[in-house]
Amino acid sequence: MDTAEWQAFILAGTRTGKLGVVRPDGRPMVVPIWFLLDDDGIIRFQTSTDSAKVRALQREPRVCLTVDDETAPYSFVMIEAMATVAPHDADELRRVTHACGARYMGADLADEYSRRNA
Repeated sequence: MDTAEWQAFILAGTRTGKLGVVRPDGRPMVVPIWFLLDDDGIIRFQTSTDSAKVRALQREPRVCLTVDDETAPYSFVMIEAMATVAPHDADELRRVTHACGARYMGADLADEYSRRNA
Protein backbone atom coordinates (compact mmCIF):
# COMPACT_ATOMS: atom_id res chain seq x y z
CA MET A 1 0.00 0.00 0.00
CA ASP A 2 1.13 3.52 -0.62
CA THR A 3 0.72 6.22 2.03
CA ALA A 4 -2.76 7.30 0.97
CA GLU A 5 -3.96 3.68 0.88
CA TRP A 6 -2.73 2.67 4.34
CA GLN A 7 -3.99 5.91 5.86
CA ALA A 8 -7.45 5.37 4.34
CA PHE A 9 -7.38 1.76 5.54
CA ILE A 10 -6.62 2.57 9.19
CA LEU A 11 -9.24 5.32 9.24
CA ALA A 12 -12.02 3.22 7.72
CA GLY A 13 -14.99 2.83 10.03
CA THR A 14 -14.27 1.98 13.65
CA ARG A 15 -11.28 -0.30 13.29
CA THR A 16 -9.38 -0.39 16.55
CA GLY A 17 -5.63 -0.45 16.80
CA LYS A 18 -3.71 -3.19 18.55
CA LEU A 19 -0.71 -1.54 20.18
CA GLY A 20 2.31 -3.67 20.97
CA VAL A 21 4.67 -2.48 23.71
CA VAL A 22 7.38 -4.10 25.82
CA ARG A 23 6.87 -4.88 29.52
CA PRO A 24 9.70 -4.27 32.04
CA ASP A 25 10.70 -7.95 31.97
CA GLY A 26 10.85 -7.97 28.15
CA ARG A 27 7.53 -9.70 27.52
CA PRO A 28 5.33 -8.19 24.83
CA MET A 29 1.98 -6.64 25.68
CA VAL A 30 -0.67 -5.96 23.04
CA VAL A 31 -3.64 -3.78 23.91
CA PRO A 32 -6.56 -2.44 21.86
CA ILE A 33 -6.74 1.31 21.42
CA TRP A 34 -9.02 3.90 19.91
CA PHE A 35 -6.90 6.24 17.80
CA LEU A 36 -6.93 9.02 15.26
CA LEU A 37 -4.55 10.02 12.50
CA ASP A 38 -3.93 13.75 12.48
CA ASP A 39 -3.24 15.78 9.36
CA ASP A 40 0.43 15.91 10.36
CA GLY A 41 0.63 12.09 10.02
CA ILE A 42 0.86 11.46 13.76
CA ILE A 43 -1.30 8.72 15.25
CA ARG A 44 -2.73 9.84 18.57
CA PHE A 45 -4.55 8.00 21.32
CA GLN A 46 -5.51 8.73 24.90
CA THR A 47 -4.76 6.69 27.98
CA SER A 48 -4.26 7.42 31.65
CA THR A 49 -0.83 8.59 32.71
CA ASP A 50 -0.43 5.70 35.14
CA SER A 51 -1.40 2.97 32.67
CA ALA A 52 0.86 0.04 31.84
CA LYS A 53 0.98 1.37 28.26
CA VAL A 54 2.41 4.72 29.33
CA ARG A 55 4.95 3.16 31.67
CA ALA A 56 6.04 0.82 28.86
CA LEU A 57 6.30 3.67 26.35
CA GLN A 58 8.35 5.80 28.73
CA ARG A 59 10.78 2.95 29.22
CA GLU A 60 10.87 1.69 25.61
CA PRO A 61 9.38 3.92 22.90
CA ARG A 62 9.57 1.37 20.07
CA VAL A 63 6.04 0.19 19.29
CA CYS A 64 4.09 -1.79 16.76
CA LEU A 65 0.52 -0.87 15.86
CA THR A 66 -1.66 -3.23 13.86
CA VAL A 67 -5.03 -2.27 12.42
CA ASP A 68 -6.99 -5.04 10.78
CA ASP A 69 -10.15 -5.61 8.83
CA GLU A 70 -11.98 -8.38 10.65
CA THR A 71 -14.02 -9.34 7.60
CA ALA A 72 -12.87 -11.49 4.69
CA PRO A 73 -10.29 -11.28 3.18
CA TYR A 74 -8.85 -10.13 6.57
CA SER A 75 -6.33 -7.53 5.48
CA PHE A 76 -4.24 -5.44 7.87
CA VAL A 77 -1.72 -2.65 8.22
CA MET A 78 1.25 -2.89 10.56
CA ILE A 79 3.07 0.27 11.63
CA GLU A 80 6.40 0.17 13.44
CA ALA A 81 7.25 3.48 15.07
CA MET A 82 8.81 5.40 17.91
CA ALA A 83 6.17 6.65 20.35
CA THR A 84 6.21 9.82 22.38
CA VAL A 85 4.26 10.38 25.58
CA ALA A 86 3.03 13.95 25.21
CA PRO A 87 3.06 16.28 28.19
CA HIS A 88 -0.36 16.94 29.67
CA ASP A 89 -2.23 19.57 27.69
CA ALA A 90 -5.91 19.78 28.65
CA ASP A 91 -7.03 21.30 25.33
CA GLU A 92 -5.19 18.71 23.26
CA LEU A 93 -6.49 15.89 25.45
CA ARG A 94 -10.06 17.10 24.96
CA ARG A 95 -9.51 17.35 21.21
CA VAL A 96 -8.17 13.77 20.98
CA THR A 97 -10.81 12.28 23.27
CA HIS A 98 -13.58 14.11 21.42
CA ALA A 99 -12.34 12.95 18.01
CA CYS A 100 -12.00 9.36 19.24
CA GLY A 101 -15.43 9.51 20.84
CA ALA A 102 -16.96 10.76 17.59
CA ARG A 103 -15.21 8.09 15.55
CA TYR A 104 -15.94 5.10 17.75
CA MET A 105 -19.15 6.05 19.56
CA GLY A 106 -20.76 8.49 17.11
CA ALA A 107 -21.07 12.25 17.06
CA ASP A 108 -23.97 12.19 19.54
CA LEU A 109 -21.76 10.66 22.26
CA ALA A 110 -18.49 12.46 21.47
CA ASP A 111 -18.98 15.18 24.10
CA GLU A 112 -19.87 12.66 26.79
CA TYR A 113 -16.85 10.49 25.95
CA SER A 114 -14.56 13.51 25.91
CA ARG A 115 -15.76 14.78 29.31
CA ARG A 116 -15.38 11.33 30.87
CA ASN A 117 -11.92 10.60 29.49
CA ALA A 118 -10.21 13.96 29.23
